[in-house]
Amino acid sequence: MTAKQKRKAGVPAWSGHPYPLGAAFDGKGTNFALFSEVAERVELILVDDDGTHRRVPLIEVDGFVWHAYLPGVGPGQRYGYRVHGPWAPAAGHRCNPKKLLLDPYTRAVDGQVDNHASLFEHAPNGPAPADSAGHTMLGVVTDPAFDWGDDSPPRRPYADTVIYEAHVRGLTRTHPEVPPDLRGTYAGLAHPAIVEHLTSLGVTAVELMPVHQFVQDGVLGDRGLSNYWGYNTIGFFAPHNAYAAHGTRGEQVTEFKAMVKALHAAGLEVILDVVYNHTAEGNENGPTLSFRGIDNASYYRLVDGDWTHYYDTTGTGNSLLMRHPYVLQLIMDSLRYWVTEMHVDGFRFDLAATLARQFHEVDRLSAFFDLIQQDPVISRVKLIAEPWDVGEGGYQVGNFPPLWSEWNGKYRDAVRDFWRAGEHTLGEFASRLTGSSDLYQHSRRRPRASVNFVTAHDGFTLRDLVSYDDKHNEANGEGNRDGESTNRSWNCGVEGETRAPAVRELRARQQRNFLATLLLSQGIPMLCHGDELGRTQRGNNNAYCQDNEVSWIDWRLTDEQQDLLGFTRYVIALRAGHPVLRRRRFFRGETVTHAGQPLPDLVWLLPDAHGMTDADWRRSDAHSVGVFLNGDAIAEPDPCGRPVVDDSFLLLLNSYWEPVDFQLPDVTYGERWTTLIDTAEPGVPDESEHKAGTGMTVEARSLVLLSRPSRSAG
Repeated sequence: MTAKQKRKAGVPAWSGHPYPLGAAFDGKGTNFALFSEVAERVELILVDDDGTHRRVPLIEVDGFVWHAYLPGVGPGQRYGYRVHGPWAPAAGHRCNPKKLLLDPYTRAVDGQVDNHASLFEHAPNGPAPADSAGHTMLGVVTDPAFDWGDDSPPRRPYADTVIYEAHVRGLTRTHPEVPPDLRGTYAGLAHPAIVEHLTSLGVTAVELMPVHQFVQDGVLGDRGLSNYWGYNTIGFFAPHNAYAAHGTRGEQVTEFKAMVKALHAAGLEVILDVVYNHTAEGNENGPTLSFRGIDNASYYRLVDGDWTHYYDTTGTGNSLLMRHPYVLQLIMDSLRYWVTEMHVDGFRFDLAATLARQFHEVDRLSAFFDLIQQDPVISRVKLIAEPWDVGEGGYQVGNFPPLWSEWNGKYRDAVRDFWRAGEHTLGEFASRLTGSSDLYQHSRRRPRASVNFVTAHDGFTLRDLVSYDDKHNEANGEGNRDGESTNRSWNCGVEGETRAPAVRELRARQQRNFLATLLLSQGIPMLCHGDELGRTQRGNNNAYCQDNEVSWIDWRLTDEQQDLLGFTRYVIALRAGHPVLRRRRFFRGETVTHAGQPLPDLVWLLPDAHGMTDADWRRSDAHSVGVFLNGDAIAEPDPCGRPVVDDSFLLLLNSYWEPVDFQLPDVTYGERWTTLIDTAEPGVPDESEHKAGTGMTVEARSLVLLSRPSRSAG
């Protein structure tokens, strides 16, 4: 930069470096770097506390990266960019220097958009005349320094993992022990009262719904609602500023790190739900906040031959261009940042099928998967895919590469159908209960590939699942047209909340059935926050815009909710204590002989204790089955190389609406069995004993778990 240019800018600037992208503070000044292939000129705008704007032309450009180093500029400095270039939507270009643009690499964001007309391109033949300054978000220079102390990742084995899907705000917003000024924040989630709930519950990982900086939708704001879930990302490096208790000039970064440090100290992993498939700018009618104005054709997938419009496989207006090197770099830089600088332990990728679309189809050999596979940082953390999108061929459950785990939507559907006593449900239910080997074994994956869930943020809560036949989304302002159309009948007699004892008990029992099934299934269980407490959304199965009591956990617990919490803790502890309930390998039909008694690792039994036949599996009215899990046949060494043995279990399941009499198998399987779970009872059973060959009644819509000691314990 010449002396004349420096005087015009009003800020001393050196040439700086093209990498790293974003604003990098080194203790003496800050290097700014922005990618734009289409730009003809770029201005860095420094915004002072009094609102004064200082312009710094970025004269240096290397490989389409515009950059400068500013001595004396440090943490807390707010900034944005103005990009001068072609306005040619038909050619895919939408540069407009009247838009003050957010740095895609900014580590912190100050402010929020206000839906002002200047954010949009309303003029029919060119850019809208208004300037968006004052109506949009600003990047913030941050200080990377943080005292991590002895923090280290818990590195829980997949087989030992129990995931708890949570919302930063909803989990903590009403907790009476969290100080009011910390509720709904990162600091609130790190509060000892919340940490104690998680650790006493027994979960091992917290999967946080989106915490990347997201945008509030103006349409929702006009209805008095908000984007509560946060699947509307604009800043892939910045913790969402509204979840910060202590400030938004970089304090949110420190607060997020402190939260991770506190959760790690309690042995809890932190997994982020990340949305790299699209951005908050939407389609051509959406706001211009960042990527669109910087380099629209490089960042976004445009319709072939019609570059005015956006190709959309997410249902939200746009998809990122997954074959562009700078898009792939953005995603990989973001992932590495959250692992190396923010110390998170893994990611759940929203609509991950979109990330595999280099062209039209979902491709397991896409560049994105290749980059993940070879990356020495990201390949070593937990990677979970939501294995679908809304595009053609987008449902890809079972088709992700070996490194990945997947949200198993087929598990959810099969378990729900079984406990509804649907016809022809037993066969698929059996596959899901035992780890879904039909989906994952062909690619040499293990049970940990299946993230099992019955409910998640998207849909009914567990309590509402068994309480409502239809959705009740009227509060969303869309005429109850949004969300999944129906919940099917649960034969509970009365929809919604009721004081009828029989109805309440049946619903409580079904909640216990789902929780027990989930936690006794092979694979990785995932709980939706509040399901252990009987949380209700009053029948709303699409509460994406409800930042209020509809979505928040109500911590004022009834006796019934306390019982459900105690039951959930008990079953999680049972799972943790028995490796046969969380195997690292699929059942193989292998037989183990002890004391002259050969037994397979897994046996399916009819209620009369005879083995299931092919004809039995094909029956449409098969609603009751027994499962023998042979703890002596785990065949997996412990970390010291010693063979693992465990107690054996007998799981008796009855989804029928009448009680069913089961006969326990003969002494080959075990002489005496102890009852550990009976979902027909609200509490923990009294561990009564039952002799081999005797009968026992499994009540309507309930399950019983029995155990006997290992024959190889010595």
